[in-house]
Amino acid sequence: MRHTLICTLGTSLFYPNLRNLPTADRYDSWLVRQPEGDRPALTASLVQALKTAFDAADWDALALHLTDLPVHTRLCGAEINSISDLLHRGYCTPDARLVLCHSDTDEGGAIATLLRHYYELRGHTVECKCIKGLQDQNPKVFRTTGLRNLVKAMSQAVLAGGAPHCAINATGGYKAQIAIGVLLGQALQIPVYYKHERFSEIIAFPPMPISLDFDLWLANTGWLMALDRDPDKHLPYTDLEADWTESLEPLVERIQKDGVEYITLSPTGEIFHTAFKDRYCSTQDQLLPPPALAGEKRSPKLTDHSWGNARPKIQRHLQRLTDDSPYVRQCRTHYWNPSLSTFNGFRLKGEQIEGIFSNGSWTVKFYVDTTSTTPGQRNACIYDLNRQLSELDGKR
Repeated sequence: MRHTLICTLGTSLFYPNLRNLPTADRYDSWLVRQPEGDRPALTASLVQALKTAFDAADWDALALHLTDLPVHTRLCGAEINSISDLLHRGYCTPDARLVLCHSDTDEGGAIATLLRHYYELRGHTVECKCIKGLQDQNPKVFRTTGLRNLVKAMSQAVLAGGAPHCAINATGGYKAQIAIGVLLGQALQIPVYYKHERFSEIIAFPPMPISLDFDLWLANTGWLMALDRDPDKHLPYTDLEADWTESLEPLVERIQKDGVEYITLSPTGEIFHTAFKDRYCSTQDQLLPPPALAGEKRSPKLTDHSWGNARPKIQRHLQRLTDDSPYVRQCRTHYWNPSLSTFNGFRLKGEQIEGIFSNGSWTVKFYVDTTSTTPGQRNACIYDLNRQLSELDGKR
């Protein structure tokens, strides 16, 4: 059974539910507007205690008072209603670990804090994740940064919990969060649940025929990983234009800056990359070619260019690559530009693996000779080399 539940959060518990709690003189008129089945639990004393705690932003006290209400009470809000229904129906373990993904707003942080206190009182382990950029003041940041960071946060939670043991509750939050949750769940083969306020029970989204192109991902891991390493990074479109195809368009957002066209990952591109990265990591070691024999390892070969003071740095980079990758026999440069800046990565060029190394002012391109004998082994090498590059950048 699934023991980790990843939830998107909204603010319906605060607005309108708790904000509209009545003063004592308006209690009777407020109560008749509540669902008939909820009224016995909504005593005047409890409602006043809830209102006092909410007005004082006392989330500990508010959480404690909320535990006095049945979990299906509409006043508890969409998040508590849906999580409780999901647990009641056995879709997750009764003590499931909860990962609460909340917006990058004061209200989002407050809701997450309240729900953390509430569910800890009920015996759950709770982790709150603030999704940077997920706010409604700047639509551009919401789309290009917030939704991508939501994918990253949810993917990290899946990685930590293990896909077979995770589920997603996409009930709360912005409508776009629901769409992202559903698409990510389908891509990672994780069940996604949703409860509308008028539904009598929570529902699971049915599997959809989503087909992701594995070969397309492998052919573009270089720039995908370059963008994935830094959520704020953009690449000049001219760096990729020669190999660009229409099928890549849904994966990127295009932006203009100082008359130059750049690309960055779209939320769909983030999901596309995450899905294959997670799948490929588990099988990659089985696909890599055998190590090169000791006598097959050769020093890097640099072409006759005027390298200036870049030569030692390039030599060290290629030598480290050869030493750290058992399947690499040799690296051979074939291109040098002393005034070009581009992304670092590896890709398939014809039938050869090409590496790109740039320090921000110059660029060198080189072929990587490996022990691979099949396209599958060669693709595994490309992915592994890009993975090493990402890990190296992460340590800097």
